[in-house]
Amino acid sequence: AAFSLGGLGSGFANSAKELRTLAQQALAHSSQLIIDKSLQGWKEVEYEVVRDAYDNCITVCNMENVDPLGIHTGESIVVAPSHTLSNKEYNMLRTTAINVIRHFGVVGECNIQYALNPVSEEHYIIEVNARLSRSSALASKATGYPLAYVAAKLALGIPLPDIRNSVTGGTTACFEPSLDYCVVKIPR
Repeated sequence: AAFSLGGLGSGFANSAKELRTLAQQALAHSSQLIIDKSLQGWKEVEYEVVRDAYDNCITVCNMENVDPLGIHTGESIVVAPSHTLSNKEYNMLRTTAINVIRHFGVVGECNIQYALNPVSEEHYIIEVNARLSRSSALASKATGYPLAYVAAKLALGIPLPDIRNSVTGGTTACFEPSLDYCVVKIPR
């Protein structure tokens, strides 16, 4: 079952007995065994953040998949901004997103995806995309923040405070969009 996300020899175990049974079945097909913690039923949350070469960082948008983790973002209903996070959870994940983009030294736009336990603050980073993505396009439309334009300017070494927001015309790219909107993406 190694190197696969499903299929022959894979499954979910809810007890030590079930784990032994699944392990025996998997080892009948391969000499390798991968055991991962199940995140089934956890929330999937994304943050879009930008950082310039001078370490100015902002969160542009956060989004929440209505479907639990395991349903691909492209096939899930997505709400921006998130609606079920507590203020503490929102700020915990926001702080983590900024720490991640700084740690990796990303200059430009970055999408960070989390698995969040719905009954505790336990969370894992499940994906980091240091590029524009489909989620970035949704974030731009939802917030009015021109992510592609800003990312291009950041690639040229221009600091966030010097980039005029081409949508608002009155603010610079270092201002975080307010949360006075609600956008829902429904897949076809």
